[in-house]
Amino acid sequence: MKTISPNLALSFSKNPEIECGTDEAGRGCLAGPVTAAAVCLPKHFCLEMLTDSKQLSEKKRFLLKPLIEEKAISYGVTHVMMEEIDEINILNASITAMHRSIKQLKHTPELILVDGNKFKPYNDIKHECIIKGDAKFLSIAAASVLAKTYRDLYMEKIHEEFPMYNWKKNKGYPTKEHRAAIAKYGITKYHRKSFKLLPEQFSLEL
Repeated sequence: MKTISPNLALSFSKNPEIECGTDEAGRGCLAGPVTAAAVCLPKHFCLEMLTDSKQLSEKKRFLLKPLIEEKAISYGVTHVMMEEIDEINILNASITAMHRSIKQLKHTPELILVDGNKFKPYNDIKHECIIKGDAKFLSIAAASVLAKTYRDLYMEKIHEEFPMYNWKKNKGYPTKEHRAAIAKYGITKYHRKSFKLLPEQFSLEL
């Protein structure tokens, strides 16, 4: 096991196979896609600061992004958009995003490490679900950083179209500010209509 940061020790799995880590970002948001990444890392990979993306500042995540992309054996990133989320639900959309990201990999993994406790088999490849896996395994931590940064870039882009929701700051999460904007301006094409967009005391025409 290699110590990667002062606060956290991360490792590879004990399996000898080619493995990829996968994680998603944006599952709990009211607007925007759910984004997943899959990453295969070389066995002697070491990158200072790398840890669960939620424990990193935005600045550090964007510093790590190009380094992960450069050093990874292969990686894939996928957005599953709002319409599909509404159609198949957020859990299935998250898993679908992971599957599509794995499909982008140049090398077929023999083991998939999944952050969380829910996954569906992908092409008969072995997989392991790991609670808080992004704080335990390098490949999942790398996937968490890519998923988060790619999604943040998307939300900053659509912020320019609808600045009143301040997605540049809240990234579509259900902050008080975001919900106040929904109550005032209504919803956009980027909002997830199957989600509870406002508290019970407010009415909203979809």
